[in-house]
Amino acid sequence: MEEIRGRIHSEESAGTVDGPGLRYVVFTQGCPLRCQYCHNPDTWGLNGGKLITPQDLIDRIVKYKDFMKFSNGGVTVSGGEPLIQPKFVTELFKGLKAEGIHTAVDTAGHIDFSKDIEEVLKYTDLVLLDIKHLDPIRCKELTGFDNLRTLRFLDKLEDMRIKTWIRYVIVPTFNDTVEYAEKLADYVKKYKTVELVELLPYHEMGKFKWENLGLKYRLQGIEPPSKETVKAIAKIFNAKGIKTLGGGI
Repeated sequence: MEEIRGRIHSEESAGTVDGPGLRYVVFTQGCPLRCQYCHNPDTWGLNGGKLITPQDLIDRIVKYKDFMKFSNGGVTVSGGEPLIQPKFVTELFKGLKAEGIHTAVDTAGHIDFSKDIEEVLKYTDLVLLDIKHLDPIRCKELTGFDNLRTLRFLDKLEDMRIKTWIRYVIVPTFNDTVEYAEKLADYVKKYKTVELVELLPYHEMGKFKWENLGLKYRLQGIEPPSKETVKAIAKIFNAKGIKTLGGGI
């Protein structure tokens, strides 16, 4: 039987913004979306990065086990889009769970739900789900695809009772209005598995990567949202009984 290998872009041993506590973050290689605000366009290509076995990765991760345990942290597999490599993520999470390590996956949910995906979720403690935009047309403008798979994926997470954090990247001119925040809050509040909404103000820190790759940065001239805007959005969610995290507030 051929040994399972995953294609990863990079690793971070002390992440603090990809789930609870101190986390070892694995950035996988390959992503079908083309988000205009992506700060890791170098993870898009399916054939980039480096190949590694789940066990080799686990051997590196367990060295940080005490730090993760002390902070109630764990491991987050991000990307790229990790769920385009479900068998690799499943084997990685199996090994991590055997070590008593909390597992999280950061995904846009833009995948066809399959038995392989369901297997990943059996070993997943938390899903960080990026809802790019509720309107399918605006979502396609922002990412290259509509949101139907993502919203179906959220339904599956509810069915499987998988703890979920919604990640909301606040992008001026796209989804930074009070009206949009109201709609998103009303949409997610019906899901019992959603623990909170993480507010992530748009930033330009990945812009130089686009330039280095010879790509046109389509959000040129768009400024990050103001603190007042982020506070107003947080207030909307909180008023509807939805906990928020982040946003510098």
